[in-house]
Amino acid sequence: MGVIRLESVSRQFAGQVIFSDLSLELHSGQTTALVGANGSGKTTLFRLITGEVPIESGSVSHSRDVEIGYLPQEPTFESATTLKEAVGAAFAELLDMEHRLAELSHRIAELHEAPEAEQLMRQYDRLHARFEAAGGYTFEQRLSEVLGGLGFSPRDYDLPVAALSGGQKCRAALARLLLQDATFLLLDEPTNHLDIDAVHWLELFLKSHSGGAAIISHDRYLLDRLAERTIELVPGRGGARAVSYTGNYSAFVEQRETQRLTEARRYEQDQAFIARERGYIARYKAGQRARQAQGRLKRLERQIGSGELATGRESQQRRSASIHFGAASPRSRTQTAVVEVRGLAKAYGDKRLFESLDLDVWTGQRLGITGPNGTGKSTLLKILVGQVVADAGTARVAPTAKVGYFAQDALELDPGRTIIEEIQAVRGDFLERDARQYAARFLFVDDDPFKRVAVLSGGEQSRVRLMKLILSAPDLLILDEPTNHLDIASREALEGALDEFEGTIIAVSHDRYFLDRVIDRLLVIRPEGWRLFPGNYSEYIETADRERAAAQAAADAARVEARRKAHAAARSAVRGSDARAAASGGVAPRRPASRYAKLSLEALEALIHDHTARLAALQQRFGDPEIYKDPAALSQLQGELAAVQAELDEAEAAWIERAE
Repeated sequence: MGVIRLESVSRQFAGQVIFSDLSLELHSGQTTALVGANGSGKTTLFRLITGEVPIESGSVSHSRDVEIGYLPQEPTFESATTLKEAVGAAFAELLDMEHRLAELSHRIAELHEAPEAEQLMRQYDRLHARFEAAGGYTFEQRLSEVLGGLGFSPRDYDLPVAALSGGQKCRAALARLLLQDATFLLLDEPTNHLDIDAVHWLELFLKSHSGGAAIISHDRYLLDRLAERTIELVPGRGGARAVSYTGNYSAFVEQRETQRLTEARRYEQDQAFIARERGYIARYKAGQRARQAQGRLKRLERQIGSGELATGRESQQRRSASIHFGAASPRSRTQTAVVEVRGLAKAYGDKRLFESLDLDVWTGQRLGITGPNGTGKSTLLKILVGQVVADAGTARVAPTAKVGYFAQDALELDPGRTIIEEIQAVRGDFLERDARQYAARFLFVDDDPFKRVAVLSGGEQSRVRLMKLILSAPDLLILDEPTNHLDIASREALEGALDEFEGTIIAVSHDRYFLDRVIDRLLVIRPEGWRLFPGNYSEYIETADRERAAAQAAADAARVEARRKAHAAARSAVRGSDARAAASGGVAPRRPASRYAKLSLEALEALIHDHTARLAALQQRFGDPEIYKDPAALSQLQGELAAVQAELDEAEAAWIERAE
């Protein structure tokens, strides 16, 4: 098993200790989630492994058989290339071989009668064998599959990289990395800029990856589905330490909570011990027991200094936001329709977002809205709050509802205001002291409340906007991607607050964990139409997968029936030919007997059913990106498919003949 090993690694930035004496191992064949608060050093750890950031002491090494592929949060490309060229760089060796084959072919055509043509032909054959074995005839298909899975269409292939948005560049970098066949992947926020379909596709791709991976992500659903081990970077005065847990993200949360309860009990016991010792020292620091008291003082100081006794610093370093919505207004507790949508439609030019949308949202309901990018989810929310006018239909929000709207952008914040001033803009009755105490619940402490909005990070601005939203005391929350820019601790705090919120929620989100925990009804908007589903995201996916499987089975049955009819028509044509030959005195050609000719109808039907199932299973394997990494396995699969198809055709022909 390949290993990436860090031993006693230390690193500082601008005098701040990031790591000191850090040691850990990452194993190939295992997917590891790397979690921790923002600023705990997760990205720095990846950059130390790749060598982008030098270590100050210690060592970083990996096994010879480990080839590392790294996805940074902000990838770079040559701006002169197109999207297809930039991503296709993963196949640079294959493209070079293809170019050399074309050159050899051209020279052979020119010198076909010359003596050196035979030598060129041998070179061509050797190079062609290497090209085919390396997947030369499948890389275009793999390229299209990965680009399509990450949300690109063929019309995007010729776009210059310089014209791509930041999100598109991140998706292109991810596509290039996935096609490089690195044995170990370091993925820093790989789901950034991906819609919910692309995240689902990435999850399936990574499941099929045979090498190892370490993933930094706020997507807890992804970490739950993929991670077999979770490493938490816990900041401290002497740098972050790595704490390893067995299992996925949810298992980590459960184990960490147990550990924290244990630490809390230990802290209480140690504080009681410290109090007793200090009491003894104070009482006997003079007199006959002074020497004994002095000895106890030295021992106590040594125990505290070495960390043998818990002093509470650990719990202080693990603060999380404390978000609480007030109770909804009493008038919203009766079961009435808060939102009524009838026949709603919206398009921009030739691009239709949705049409004939009918929707009722009742008091206390929690509606999630999801789907691919560009299907009109945010537009629907803007119609509800009156910022966009629909093309057709009506959207009515109850006039008694007090709406709290959280948009994706932060336009409601004034860059020149401080955090305290933003709070007071909503609650004019708050003194500076009140505003500071309130800001502390959202992790703005010390001098943070005096920072101006312009210097805040995206996550900090999101917390300020949530503060203002809560202070407005709404009873209908309309939220557009509320977990964007929030770290995991803040997301969990928000979800906990929404669990307690007694009003109505309508939330657009790609955060599958959020959709599972918060919502109880789902509106899925896709290019082909919209659908309301009674349940959360996981329940929707299970149902959608079952429906896709049933549709595939029906399509397979229809294909078999069509083939039977085609065989029957061909059989009828052959009989007609035989009859004409007999009438003219000729001899009809003798057809070879099928090896299934003696089987009963029941046996033939069972055989056809078995072969159809085998065929469907083989066809499904072609959807696995891993198969295209092994030319021999791909060739074998294609051979199996052809053989089963031939047997199925023969069995169906025998069934038709026996049935007649």
